[in-house]
This record gives sequence, structure tokens and C-alpha cells, in this order.
Amino acid sequence: MPELPEVETVRRGLQPALEGARLVKVEARRPDLRFPFPERFSERLTGKTVTALGRRAKYLTMHIENGPVLICHLGMSGSFRVEAAGSSDTPGIFHHERSKSVAHDHVVFDVASTTDERSRVIFNDPRRFGFMLFAEGPPDTHPMLAGLGIEPTGNALDGPLLASLLKDRRSPLKAALLDQRLIAGLGNIYVAEALWRAGLSPLREAGTIAGSAKKAKEQSERLAGAIRSVIADAIAAGGSSLRDYVQADGSLGYFQHSFAVYDREGEPCPKPGCRGHIERIVQSGRSTFYCRTCQR
Repeated sequence: MPELPEVETVRRGLQPALEGARLVKVEARRPDLRFPFPERFSERLTGKTVTALGRRAKYLTMHIENGPVLICHLGMSGSFRVEAAGSSDTPGIFHHERSKSVAHDHVVFDVASTTDERSRVIFNDPRRFGFMLFAEGPPDTHPMLAGLGIEPTGNALDGPLLASLLKDRRSPLKAALLDQRLIAGLGNIYVAEALWRAGLSPLREAGTIAGSAKKAKEQSERLAGAIRSVIADAIAAGGSSLRDYVQADGSLGYFQHSFAVYDREGEPCPKPGCRGHIERIVQSGRSTFYCRTCQR
């Protein structure tokens, strides 16, 4: 499932086509995806202007002039593409052919820019596990977004804040970092990479880096910095391409070429001076990759 950097990459790819554009026509080609479309879905969007395109954790938020906020989730295989009006070509360099079946083009936004240039933004989802819902009030009050924790981008997530989130938690550190109520948008891949950068074991008790001792403070600061940097690096690289994920322009992300531990079972640890190897274990039914030699 696409993680935060992938969703942010999609947002940035869609931004030029959607922000400030008028939704000339909106077509939902089936009654539902993961959930039924909201009542009067097309009617409430058609003719409106998109004032902003945002992201909260792994959700896209489309802010509509004098209308609801459209919350979008890509699900397992959902992706957007932007096409010039009247053309079936999708911009971007393809490394793997993507679905072009009209049967999987479930939502089509015909848009007009401020200079009346026409284009189409198409949501394609072969597995139909994505969804689009309306938030009638502030998006953060919607059930899908309410209760989400702090974003792992920017400098707000620092050592003291991370320590306060993990204080007295006895669950494994990896499990705590995946708790969306604490930090929103962190997923399996980037937690593994951040823990490796910070030199911390995914198995250690989360609360052990939340104490008042100098060592615990250093560990929480190091981990906070590792989380911010791995997310920033992944966004800069266009995300990671795992199975179905594609960017808005149809091309694939490249951060997977920079993985230090994820999906590298048996390989030597890339940390300078470390003689360990990457191991794979299972935590809560999900694969964890780490080096037991340098991650303590």
C-alpha cells in the first residue's frame, strides 16, 4: 500500500493540474470503490473550483470552493494520471506498463485551468480498495482523519516530542512507530529504514528511549532526525515502487534503490564498519528487516 512519500509525490504531481482549476465535469463510472461514493458525488463537484490540494498522513484532500473537502485514499492499487483533453496519452516515462483498461478508470475529472486549458485527471484502481469521501466540516474532524497523530515531516517531530509520545509504552519500538495515533503516515518500509539510520532495534521496548537519562535523550533525538530524513529523502526520490505504485505522471519512484535494510535479507549491513547482515523477522504479521549487530 502506498506510504506517505508516495502520496505526497502524487499530490505534487496533481497540484499543477488541479489547484485553481474548475471541475467542468465529474464522472463516477461505478457506484462504489471500497465504500459507496457520497450521495450526489458528481453533482456537488461539477462546476466548482479546486482551491487547494493537500495531504494528511496517507490521504489526499481536495478543497472545493463553497463545497465539501474530498478525501481520497489510493488503497492497494489506486493511482491518478493526468491527460491532455482529447488525448489518451499519459505524460511521463514508463518503466512498467500501467493499467489502461477503461474498466479500471473509475473516476474522471474534466478540468479547466485559469487560462481555460483543458485536461483530465483520472483515478484508476484495478483492485477498487481506494475510496473518495466528503468531509462536510474541517477535514481533521472526519472519522478517517480524526485522531491521527503528528506528521513526520518538518521539524515539529523532535526528540522531546517523540519521547513524550513513547513514554511508558512497553510495546516494541517498531509497533509504536506504526501507531497512526502517535505519528501519522509512517509505514512499514520507512520505519525499518529510520530505525536502521538511528541504530535502534525494532524489538526494543518503545519506552526505553523516552527516559530522562542522557542516553535516552540522545536516542530519541537521533530517531526523530532519522524519521524526518528518511521521509524527506523518499519524497525527493519520488517514493518507492512496490508492485502497483506509480506517480501521477505514470513513472515509478526510485527510493527503493536506496533501501538500506528493507527487503535485503541476508545482505551485508551497509553501515560503515558493521560486519553484520540484514535479517528478516515477523512482527504482528509483517516483515521487519534490521541488523542485530548495529541496531541495539
